[in-house]
Amino acid sequence: MCHPAYRRALVFAQHLKDLARLRRVRDRIDREYAVPLDVEALARAAGVTAAHLSRQFRLAYGEAPHGYVMTRRVERATVLLRQGSAGAADVHRAVGCPSPDAFRTRFTAWAGIPPDAYAARAATGAGRAHAVLGAGPAAGPVRIREAQVPEPQLA
Repeated sequence: MCHPAYRRALVFAQHLKDLARLRRVRDRIDREYAVPLDVEALARAAGVTAAHLSRQFRLAYGEAPHGYVMTRRVERATVLLRQGSAGAADVHRAVGCPSPDAFRTRFTAWAGIPPDAYAARAATGAGRAHAVLGAGPAAGPVRIREAQVPEPQLA
């Protein structure tokens, strides 16, 4: 039987390894948001089950991996729409979202207006007071939030 302090240290070390694995998954999503990503493939690459990855990712970053992928795609779409480099009808494909309906729903929930209206506002310069077009709702994910690392309990 091992000493409780040693056991806590082992648990803490495993927790840090889990956080590093989650950060690698998040970094991959940030890099590859425009290609088809599914939770199963992300979990396989991380060496865990999809259910475990989803639970741990949600605890660490405030939303499930699929939601994080969609949020990243919407963030990129706002940039493309502001630049005028793609029309609202083509942006969903440019950011890797296979369904225009799912993209429109997620975009509207995140930005508060549909993508075509967002593009029109960006083109005219209207709505600058609305959080500089695309800062997202306050209820959205906190992109820089990290998981809370408990302090080691030394006995």
